Amino acid sequence: MKNRIEQKFDLLKSDEKAAFVAYVTAGDPNLDKSLEILLSIDEAGADIIEIGIPFSDPLADGIVNQMAASRALDSGTTVTHVIDLIRSFREHSQTPLVLFTYLNPIYNYGYEKFHEDASNAGADGILTLDLPPSEEKINEELCQAKGLLPIRLIAPTTPTTRISGIAESALGFIYYVSREGVTGKQTSLADGIEEQIKTIKDLTDLPIVVGFGISSPEQTKDIAGMSDGVVVGSAIVDFISQNKNQSNLKELVYNFVKPLADASKSI
Repeated sequence: MKNRIEQKFDLLKSDEKAAFVAYVTAGDPNLDKSLEILLSIDEAGADIIEIGIPFSDPLADGIVNQMAASRALDSGTTVTHVIDLIRSFREHSQTPLVLFTYLNPIYNYGYEKFHEDASNAGADGILTLDLPPSEEKINEELCQAKGLLPIRLIAPTTPTTRISGIAESALGFIYYVSREGVTGKQTSLADGIEEQIKTIKDLTDLPIVVGFGISSPEQTKDIAGMSDGVVVGSAIVDFISQNKNQSNLKELVYNFVKPLADASKSI
């Protein structure tokens, strides 16, 4: 039986639509509101949700996501809490979930135990930002043993020979980082995205999902027109930060995310 991520992309392909992928940090602003936020994003039309595990040294993240991780850690969020959050979400929805993490939290939790518990809770994939080549094989084996998909990153600076290797070991989809540097909202898209997507597609049949810096419905629509999916993260995280004390946060998040999700389907 196919993983929920694979099923989702099969459905989107048959409809000739791109995936809308939303990112949030688990536990931001706290665990109770996290579940409400996930459900709101789901209702707004997210095809896949990436759940960031908060970490104290998120080197690939810009200030918005760094502050979100800090708030989550300050609220007491642990890896165990994140797995419980996934389990709670699964009581309401079957939307695919990808755990977005650094290696350190996985090691501290226990490498094999993390994969087993994440799978049992209802996660569908794992994207480890700082996974070194020496750990790629064991991560791939543990994912496959537990029914998870190892999602891989490709950056603008990744050599073609390295892209080939990543494409061979990745499953589910490939996350193309649209610009160098850290995560964060950008006022314009990076140059050369479409050409790089074509290069990657020559090497794999996996869907190519583009993220980093995409923040508006207009940008979402543009990326959806040249890829298989669009990730919006920092813009959503920033919106949550600005409205975290509002009593109607769930409704506000829905109203913010809905135009982004709709834009991914407007091509």
